[in-house]
Amino acid sequence: RDALCHQALQLLAELCARGALEHDSCQDFIYHLRDRARPRLRDPDISVSLLTLMVTACGLALFGVSLFVSWKLCWVPWRERGLFSGSKDNNQEPLNYTDTETNEQENSEDFIDPPTPCPDSSMKISHTSPDIPLSTQPGVQENCAHGVRMQRQVTEPTSSTRHNSIRRQLNLSNPDFNIQQLQKQEQLTGIGRIKPELYKQRSLDNDDEKRSNSKACGKLNFILKYDCDLEQLIVKIHKAVNLPAKDFSGTSDPYVKIYLLPDRKTKHQTKVHRKTLNPVFDEVFLFPVPYSDLEARKLHFSVYDFDRFSRHDLIGQVVVDHFLDLADFPRECVLWKDIEYVTNDNVDLGELMFSLCYLPTAGRLTITIIKARNLKAMDITGASDPYVKVSLMCDGRRLKKRKTSTKRNTLNPVYNEAIVFDVPPENIDQIHLSIAVMDYDRVGHNEIIGVCQVGNEAERLGRDHWSEMLSYPRKPIAHWHSLVEKR
Repeated sequence: RDALCHQALQLLAELCARGALEHDSCQDFIYHLRDRARPRLRDPDISVSLLTLMVTACGLALFGVSLFVSWKLCWVPWRERGLFSGSKDNNQEPLNYTDTETNEQENSEDFIDPPTPCPDSSMKISHTSPDIPLSTQPGVQENCAHGVRMQRQVTEPTSSTRHNSIRRQLNLSNPDFNIQQLQKQEQLTGIGRIKPELYKQRSLDNDDEKRSNSKACGKLNFILKYDCDLEQLIVKIHKAVNLPAKDFSGTSDPYVKIYLLPDRKTKHQTKVHRKTLNPVFDEVFLFPVPYSDLEARKLHFSVYDFDRFSRHDLIGQVVVDHFLDLADFPRECVLWKDIEYVTNDNVDLGELMFSLCYLPTAGRLTITIIKARNLKAMDITGASDPYVKVSLMCDGRRLKKRKTSTKRNTLNPVYNEAIVFDVPPENIDQIHLSIAVMDYDRVGHNEIIGVCQVGNEAERLGRDHWSEMLSYPRKPIAHWHSLVEKR
């Protein structure tokens, strides 16, 4: 049969080649034979291929899901457990109280949230602070609008658990708070003993003592004149003589800074004169000031030794006040003044105003930081970024601390922020407050501008302010305090 088909095809091809048949018929027949010669897929083969493809896709999907589930169940918990166990001991920090040390938080059961900064237009006292009338705080009247009234506090009965923290810390730091123990100890060890701190007398001649103890560091020659038409104080620094040597070569590199206090924003400075103890400056500086304000202003000269690699050394200072009492003023006055040696006690660091109020029934001590003025410039820009840190102290140990907000680029910040401490009445005589004005530094450590203390252990105004607070409970008592160097 195959041979017959093959012969038929040859015969048909010869007929087509000779032209015996139509050309179109021959082409159709050839195409038909080619189509029949091609292999065709049967329907069962197509079904098997599709089924294989679907099974393969489902298998891949199941494999991906199993990998994801195993990663979530095994790898992630193991990794988190490893990280947590590795950082649990090293990075454990308190959750809420950033202003109090870790050991203080462990020993304390009740912490008061730090006060929020308030606008300058009015003083905002926390909900635990007493009513502070505007008439009792002269410093607050300057910054509060007339007619603003604080909400009156409703004094709550003293809680038996609220003061457990302060009692426990006081007992830990000073175990002799019990009156009987104190009396017993005094009988055993204090019979016939004189306590010098009980016989301290206030110094009435502080200025005279400072002048007598101050050491002359040369003389400064300058000229003062007031221009009534332009309302300007004209200061001409002529020269300085007999300055002390600050360098190893036996010379100094002096220059002079000038302020018209209480304004520290306006500062003038002479040029630096190299390697001399008798510099001649001959520089003129102008201070715009009304004539009526001259009585309350002070001209402050600070003589420095320039140091290229460290902080400049302060040689001494000259302070001129009571301009109207000068001879020939407001005409030109030629003055020679001794340059006084400056110690840590008489460096002008500025002043801080705050009020104290104690509620014996509630056992709450409130200190309201009102404002500061004439702070020492700590930045190279001639300003500071001050904030106030208040520490509750007992027997040299800090029990708690709080701080105010930071005021940027100013030497006369206004805070009006209240800070509250829980102090039981029986322990009020054993504690004192340490107040430090700090300069915030974004890069390095924060620097201390100055400090002051109030309490029975404080000196002069700090002790008087504390006694006045105890004598007038529930009444805010405000005073200005001069800042001193931390000892």
